[in-house]
Amino acid sequence: MKNIFRVFRRSKKNEIQQGSLQEALKRKYDTFQNLLRENNNVLELMADMEEKLSGEYLFDRQYINTNVKAVSDGVLKIIKSINELSENKYQTLYKCHEDINERVQKLLSHKPVIQVSDLAIPLDKLNKEMTNVSGGKMSHLGEIKNRLSLPAPDGFSISAYAYKRFIEHNRLAEKINSYLSDANIENMEALNEISRQIQQIVIEAELPEDLRDAIDKEVERLRLKVENPPLPNPLPPGERGPVISPPLRGGDEGEGVLPAFRVSVRSSAIREDGEFSFAGQYSTFLNVPEDLIIQKYKEVVASLFTPRAIFYYKTKGFCEEDMVMSVGVLNMIDAKSGGVIYTKDPNNPESGVVLINAVWGLGTSVVDGTEMPNFYSVARETGAIAERQIPEQQNMAVCTHEGDIQDVIVPDELKNRPCLTDDQITMLFNYAIALERHYGSPQDIEWAIDHYNRIFILQSRPLRMLKVETPTVTVPRRLEKYNIILDKGVIACKGIGCGKAFVLKDHDDLEHFPEGAVLVARHTSPKFVTVMNKAAAIITDVGSATGHMASLSREYQVPTILDTEKATRIIKEGQELTVDAFNCNVYEGRVEELVSLDLNVHRSTFKDTHLLQTLEKVLKLIVPLNLIDPDKPNFKPEFCGTLHDITRFTHEMAMAEIFRTREGEHIESLEDLLSFVAFAESDNAKRIGEQTIILKAGIPMDARLLNIDGGVRKHDLKKATPEDITSVPFSAFLKGMMNMKWPEPRPVDAKGFFGMVANTAATQEEELLKMGGRSYAIISQNYMNFSIRLGYHFSLVEAYAGDNLNDNYIKFFFKGGGAASDRRLRRVRLITEIIKEIDFRVKVTGDVINAILTKYNIADLEKRLMVMGKLTAYTKQLDMVMYNDAITDMFIEDFIRDHVKLG
Repeated sequence: MKNIFRVFRRSKKNEIQQGSLQEALKRKYDTFQNLLRENNNVLELMADMEEKLSGEYLFDRQYINTNVKAVSDGVLKIIKSINELSENKYQTLYKCHEDINERVQKLLSHKPVIQVSDLAIPLDKLNKEMTNVSGGKMSHLGEIKNRLSLPAPDGFSISAYAYKRFIEHNRLAEKINSYLSDANIENMEALNEISRQIQQIVIEAELPEDLRDAIDKEVERLRLKVENPPLPNPLPPGERGPVISPPLRGGDEGEGVLPAFRVSVRSSAIREDGEFSFAGQYSTFLNVPEDLIIQKYKEVVASLFTPRAIFYYKTKGFCEEDMVMSVGVLNMIDAKSGGVIYTKDPNNPESGVVLINAVWGLGTSVVDGTEMPNFYSVARETGAIAERQIPEQQNMAVCTHEGDIQDVIVPDELKNRPCLTDDQITMLFNYAIALERHYGSPQDIEWAIDHYNRIFILQSRPLRMLKVETPTVTVPRRLEKYNIILDKGVIACKGIGCGKAFVLKDHDDLEHFPEGAVLVARHTSPKFVTVMNKAAAIITDVGSATGHMASLSREYQVPTILDTEKATRIIKEGQELTVDAFNCNVYEGRVEELVSLDLNVHRSTFKDTHLLQTLEKVLKLIVPLNLIDPDKPNFKPEFCGTLHDITRFTHEMAMAEIFRTREGEHIESLEDLLSFVAFAESDNAKRIGEQTIILKAGIPMDARLLNIDGGVRKHDLKKATPEDITSVPFSAFLKGMMNMKWPEPRPVDAKGFFGMVANTAATQEEELLKMGGRSYAIISQNYMNFSIRLGYHFSLVEAYAGDNLNDNYIKFFFKGGGAASDRRLRRVRLITEIIKEIDFRVKVTGDVINAILTKYNIADLEKRLMVMGKLTAYTKQLDMVMYNDAITDMFIEDFIRDHVKLG
C-alpha cells in the first residue's frame, strides 16, 4: 500500500502543485481507509457482545462499559471521517450519536435509590415494600412478623441510609470504587488482596455520631424488651422434646444459663434475598454481646467486599453503586434445634412435598453443610410425613457465655434421636405453606426452636428452582461396564459433569482451581462460588441440599452431589471422573455414553442475570439494523435509531463520497482526478457528482472502479472489461469470479432447494444486479481494495502483490446477513473452512470473519485471490440452500475438490 501513489512522480504538473494535490488525495484516501477500518472494528465489537448474550461466557460489568465505550468512540470516529470526506454534509449524525449514546448511558448508570430514612428502624415497622430501606432479609422478616403474625425474633434494622451516611462520613466511596475498578475476577490472588484492602479501610472507619446514637437507642429498647418478655407459650409438655441443660451450651461446667441479652448481627443487603440470592456471601455474627454490636456492624458492611461477594456481584452484573448494606440486629435465639425448609423440592418440583432439614443446636451446620441433618419429607396435600431420615449427629453448634459460637459433641442420648417431634414438624409445615401462599412462590426458610420449645422464623426468601427441561433421552440408571466409585449421596443440582478431580484441602487452594475440573471437598462452602463458573461438577463428603452452597450450585447450574461420606478418601487428585447427578453415581474415567447425552441441561450460567439483562437492553440501542436499503426513503441520518444504523449509513455514503466529482464534468485523465480532489476539498465546491469506471465482466454485480495507479490500461475509460484490468491482485480476483463453476442442481426435485440454486445460476445479469448493492474497488497496479455488497452480505478483500515478498498480503473481512442465524453461521463455517484450506489465519466472531494471509510471492497470491473470487460467487449462490449441517459439509467438500487447486 505504501507504493500506491508512485504514479505521482510521473505527472507533468508543476512539482509544487503536484505535491499539494498528491497530499490532498492521500489525505482523502487515508480518511476513507480509516473509516473502513473503524467500521470493521465496530462490527467486530458488536458481534463479540452479541455472543455474550448466549449466557455461556463469563464477563463483568467492566466488559460492557469498556466495549460500549469502544463502539461509541468508534462510531464517533466514523462520523468524523464521513464528514471529512463529504465537506460536512452529515453533521446531523453527531446529534444522532449523542441521542443514542445518552440513552445507552442511562441504562448503564442506573443506580439504586437510597431513600432518606431513620438510621435505625424497629422490626415492627418494617414490611416487604421496604427492601430499598432495610434490604431483602429484614424487610421480609418484618413482613412475616407484622402482617402474617408468624413468630420471629424482635430486633431492628440499621438502614441503607445509615450505610450511605457511614460511607460518606469516611469518604470511602471513591477509594472503594477505585479498588473495585481494578478487580479482576479471573485473578484470585489479586482479588484477595483488593478485598483485604477494602475490608480494612471499612473496619477501621468511624461511625458518625448520629448513627452511633441511633444504634445505641435501638439496642437499649431491644434489651429492655428482651429482659421483660411475655410469658412463653411452649408446646404441651408431652410434645416439647428433650431439654438440653445449660452447660451443653458451651463454657465451663456449672456456669449456668446464658446472659439475658445477646444479639445476632445479620447482613441484609439491598440486593440480597431478591432475584439473586447472594446465599452465604455476606457475614452474619451470632451471640454478639452488646458492647460489640458496633464493631460487628462494620464487619458485616465490610463483608460486601469479600472475594466471593465481589466475584458474585460482578458475575451477576451489578456495579459498585448496587452494593448497599443494611444490617439487621435481632434478639439471639439460643436454639435447641434449627434448620431449613424448602416448600418444594428444587430438583423435583412436581413431587408434591415440603422438605425439612433439622439439626441439634443452631441451624448453622445445615446451611454451611458441616453436618448431615435430619431429613423430613411432608406431603403438600395432606401434611402427612412421607419420609424421615435420622442420621447420627456428632457435633452441634451452641452459644457460649463468652459471646461466640462453639462446636460441641452431641450428648449420646441425642445423637440418633430425631430433632423434631411430629407436632413440631406439622407446625413448621403449616408456617411454610402460609409463607409460600403469601409470597406466591416457593420459599427457602430458616427456622429455630428455643429451649422453651418456641418456633421462630428467622428468614424467608425465594427458593431458586433448577430450570431443567425433561431430558430428550433417558439417563441410564447404572452402566455396569464402568467402574462406579460412589453411588450414594444427596443431589443438590442435576446434570452430568466430566473432568479431573481437584481434591480441596484448603480453601486458599481455590485460586488454583483449573477450568473443567471436578471439585471434591470434605464440606460444602459458599466460598465455592468463585470456581462454579469453571467447575464441571461438585462432590462433597458432607452437605445438605438445603444449604447455601447447594442453592448457589443450582444458581450456577453445576451438577452437584453432596453427603457421599467418603469422596475425599477414595477419589485421587487428578483422577478423571464422570459425575451423574441424576442417579447419584460417580464413575471412574470418562463415560462417553453419559457425556454425549442431549439432556437439555445447558450450563447457561449467566442467563437471566441482571448482567445479561443490562447487556440485552444496551445492545437494543447498538446492534439492530433498521437502515437496510439505500434506495428506501428512510435511508437518512434522521432515521438512525442505533449505532449500527449510523455505521451502515456512513459506510454506504463513504463508498459514494470517495468517488464523487462535480456533476456534469468528465474526468479525462489522472490530472483531472487530482484536480477534482483539490476542488472537492475547497470552500467553493457546491455539488458533487459521481465519476467511476463501470466494470463490465458478465458477472451479477454492479461494480465501480477507482484507478489510482496503473490499475487499468487507459485512464479515460468509462467502462472496463477484464482485458482492460492491469491490477495484478484485482485481475486474479476477477478471474476467479468469472471462472466460477456455479453449483449444478442435484438429482432431486427441481422445485426444491437445489432447484433454487440452478434457477439463480440461470438468472439474467440485469436481474441479478437488482439483488445486491453497488460494490467499489480502489485499484492500482499492485493494490486492490474491493468492498463487495451482494444482497445482505458485505465483504472486503484488500491485497497487495509486489516484488517484495514481505510486503505482500491479503486481508479478508466478511459480515453476513439476511438469513436466519443458523444459516448465517453455516455460511460462516463454509467460508472459514475453505479459506483455512488456502492458508488464511482466521478469526470468527458471531457471523463476522476476519482473516489474513501474508508473505507469499505474486504467483501464490494470485492463485489464492482466484479462489477468493470463486468463493465470493459461490457463497452468494448458496444462500438459500444451507439448511442443515450435512448440506453445508457437502458444499465445503465440493468447493475444495473442484476449485482449490494451488499446486
